[in-house]
Amino acid sequence: MMDLAGHSVSEEEASLLSHPQVGGIILFTRNFSNKTQLIDLIKSVRQIRPELLIAVDHEGGRVQRFREGFSLIPAMGDILPAAAGDITLAQSWSKELGFLMAVELLACDIDLSFAPVLDVNGISDVIGKRSFSAEPSQVSAMAESFIEGMNEAGMAAVGKHFPGHGSVKADTHVAMAEDNRSQAQIFEHDMVPFKQLMGKKLLNGVMPAHVVYSQLDPNPAGFSSFWLQKVLRQELEFDGVIFSDDLGMKGASFAGDYLGRAKAALTAGCDMILVCNDPEGVNTLLANFEWPQTPPSVNATKLKANKEQVMSALGCEERWQKAQQLANQITHSQA
Repeated sequence: MMDLAGHSVSEEEASLLSHPQVGGIILFTRNFSNKTQLIDLIKSVRQIRPELLIAVDHEGGRVQRFREGFSLIPAMGDILPAAAGDITLAQSWSKELGFLMAVELLACDIDLSFAPVLDVNGISDVIGKRSFSAEPSQVSAMAESFIEGMNEAGMAAVGKHFPGHGSVKADTHVAMAEDNRSQAQIFEHDMVPFKQLMGKKLLNGVMPAHVVYSQLDPNPAGFSSFWLQKVLRQELEFDGVIFSDDLGMKGASFAGDYLGRAKAALTAGCDMILVCNDPEGVNTLLANFEWPQTPPSVNATKLKANKEQVMSALGCEERWQKAQQLANQITHSQA
C-alpha cells in the first residue's frame, strides 16, 4: 500500500499504481483540499486500477485527515466522559459515530478507515484520547458498538495496534519503543479488546504495533512470527488481513532498510505492507524487492467496501444528520 504526493495522480504515480505488487493506497491530509477534489482524485485512481483498496486514518479527534465538508468526529476517549460514565449510552453513541465516520468516507468511494483503535489508554505519548478508555472491558464494549456502526454503513473494521500500544510511552513514529512487561500483564490487560472482538469475529483486519515486547520476543510485533503467527493466527484464530504499520516509521528501523523491512514484515506474516511518505522507498521496493512466490494468507482486497450496504446507508439521511448532531454535541461538551 503506497501513498500519493498531492491532490492529483502524477504520471509517475499512475505507473506505480499499475504495478501488480501495489494493492492499495493510503490517503493523507496533503491529498485533500475539498470534497469535490477528493472524489475526483479517487475517480482517477479507480480508472487506473478499480480493484485497489483505498484507505485512510480517519479515527476522529486529532487523527482525522479530512475536515472541511466532513463531520468532526470526536476523539474516542471523549465519548464516555460526555456520557457521564454511562457505558450503555456511550456504546449507543459509539455505534452512531462509527456509522457517521464510515458513511462519509464511503460516500467518496473510500473503502476503509484504519479503525478502531483498540489500545487501552495508559502512558503512551501517541495514543491518549485515541483510545476509548483506560479500562479494557470498556474499550471492548465501545469498540464493538463502533464496529457495528461501521459495518452497517458497509465498511470493514481494522483494529490497531496489536497487541496494544497504550502501555508504551514512546511514539513509534519517531522512536524505537520497548515494552518490558510480563506476558500476563500484556495478555490480561492490553490484549483483552483484541481477544474479545476476534472471538466474536468482528475484526476484518489488524495492524500490529512497531513495539518490541522484550519479555516475549526480540522483534517488534509487526516483524514477529511469534505475535503474528503463533499468537494472532494460531491462538486467537484470526483469519483476517494483517496490515503492517508504516514501514517508514522510526519503530520499523529495527529491520534495516526498506528491503529488509519488507522482507521481515512479510516473512513474519503481514499480508499487506504500508510504505508512506517516502516515494523513493516505494520505488526501491517495486524495482528491487524479491516478492514472495507464495501469495499472502489473506487477500487484502476482500476488505473493499460492501457496495450493497453502502447504497443502503447513503439513503439514511435522517440517521446521518442525527449522528452529525451527536458528534458536535460530544465535541463541544469536551472542548
